[in-house]
Amino acid sequence: MTGRAGRARVERATAAAAGAAAAPGAAGAAPAGRGSGRPAGRRSVPPVVLALRRLPSPRLTGLGAGLFASAVMLALGLLDQLLLDGSAVVYGLLFLPVSALTALWVRTADLVTAPIGVPIAFAVGVVPIAGGTGGFGGQAMAVVTALAVHAGWLYGGTLVAGLIASVRKVRDMGRRHQRATARTASGGGAGSGEAPGVRPRAAGRRPVT
Repeated sequence: MTGRAGRARVERATAAAAGAAAAPGAAGAAPAGRGSGRPAGRRSVPPVVLALRRLPSPRLTGLGAGLFASAVMLALGLLDQLLLDGSAVVYGLLFLPVSALTALWVRTADLVTAPIGVPIAFAVGVVPIAGGTGGFGGQAMAVVTALAVHAGWLYGGTLVAGLIASVRKVRDMGRRHQRATARTASGGGAGSGEAPGVRPRAAGRRPVT
């Protein structure tokens, strides 16, 4: 009896020692798995996208977007004339981001006005750098000549505004379709709560007793 009791104590002590040795390894593996990175299924957002999300995102009406683009291009044209003696290249390069911002900041209902307003803004801003002389007629001819000579920048900015407006319109249509689909699915699920095998009773018909 004494020998059996001793062997039982030795086996219990060996099992306890083995369990104590395995416990720290399991405890250390769990936090390492939890703190090893981001949750599964979540992708990291590029820094450029985060920076763009921090930018202001006003929603302008069609008229407001046109006035914004015209005022900014007029100010840029005046600065270009004062600082760089009316450099057409600098003016054209500055016209591209202004066109992009106009298309980004106009509200969704007025997206069609973005490609229309930016050419008008280009024509307004080109007046200071056109270099016309001889009164109103000479100035008008100088503006028309500048628009014809620098039509590449005009078309480029209009194309940028049109592309951004088109992408925003497509995304808005996709969101509307998803909302309509979700609304239809929820309405169908709510309306299908009748017991199976029970036919709805026709209106105005009494049950036969």
